[in-house]
Amino acid sequence: MFAGGADGGNGHLPRPRRARRGGGGGGGMGSPPPGPPPPPCTDYDMAYFKAYSHIGVHEEMLKDHVRTNTYRNAIMHHQDLISGKVVLDVGCGTGVLSIFCAFAGAARVYAVDASDIALQAMEIVRENELSDKVIVLHGRIEDVEIEEKVDVIISEWMGYMLLYESMLGSVIFARDKWLKPGGLILPSHASLYLAPITNSHRYQDSVYFWQDVYGIKMSSMMPLAKQCAFMEPSVETISGENVLTWPSVVAQVDCYTIQAPELETITATFNYTSMLQAPLHGFAFWFDVEFNGPVRQRSKKQANQCLDGNTQDASPSNKKKKADAPIVLSTAPEDAPTHWQQTLLYLFEPIELKKDQNIEGSVTISQSQQHARFLNICLKYFTRDQWYVKESVMK
Repeated sequence: MFAGGADGGNGHLPRPRRARRGGGGGGGMGSPPPGPPPPPCTDYDMAYFKAYSHIGVHEEMLKDHVRTNTYRNAIMHHQDLISGKVVLDVGCGTGVLSIFCAFAGAARVYAVDASDIALQAMEIVRENELSDKVIVLHGRIEDVEIEEKVDVIISEWMGYMLLYESMLGSVIFARDKWLKPGGLILPSHASLYLAPITNSHRYQDSVYFWQDVYGIKMSSMMPLAKQCAFMEPSVETISGENVLTWPSVVAQVDCYTIQAPELETITATFNYTSMLQAPLHGFAFWFDVEFNGPVRQRSKKQANQCLDGNTQDASPSNKKKKADAPIVLSTAPEDAPTHWQQTLLYLFEPIELKKDQNIEGSVTISQSQQHARFLNICLKYFTRDQWYVKESVMK
């Protein structure tokens, strides 16, 4: 969903994946709570919001049962923190998450979206007779005026490889302006992963196909085919069998504490050991998010009990808490596929790996100076006594 956020200029629009809106609209009586100054809304932002008004992106999201059911399960899991409370849905789209929160007993839900899909959300809310609970605001989250603080912020802000489209900044803006101390944020945490992969089928389909086309030699097309197929990151679905090593963690996000400047540039190092003898065709990104409640301050007595090893394990309520595993939405290759799929950086030339061969290096992901929603990716890796560099732009 559209959450707003700063961007500038004209040019290439992000691929239409899903609507990311979240932003202003109606207002209330009195002055809104103090908060960070809103970033400007540029012509690019307006074109971006318009691009995601199409019904297709919302149909794709709603038909992603892994995504939608996980959000619904998380809302019901935290029903005790939502029932009777005020909720803010950043980038509400068709309003499905807002309606889930209303079903969970929320007193009020502010459903905010900068795309014109908000107009449809209003109709959906009326159709479900929830107009007394769900208030749809059409505009950027950075511009909206809400006359009260909220207890809960929910948002489906994740883009391809987690950070594409930079909607998280809008969630941070909403958190700093409206969330009450100790409030709930769903999802609460996110992790971005990277791993080397092999995918001979992709090379056969996009590159080696040109070696013999209906008995005609077209190998001269192969350099161009590599450029066209592998210059930019590719969003596609792979399986766990394509992954050559255990993944490394590129970034971890705590939505309760993360600050927007931390998202501008992220750098992580890696050191992999191949579990297979296979060609290295590239690297894959994927992510998962968790839906954890807010961290609450323990009493001094509770802290001392933990230090003494006395955690009151006999208590039925404590046993229940231990049994409660965190709710996780995963886009990993070995898990059920989602509309996020995986994001792959393919090499122009595969590298033959031996089992137990080492691959070490670093990856840097930075917001593009051209448009903050775009991502610059620089991958530097060393194997078989040679350094390689792969640079790409996600746009």
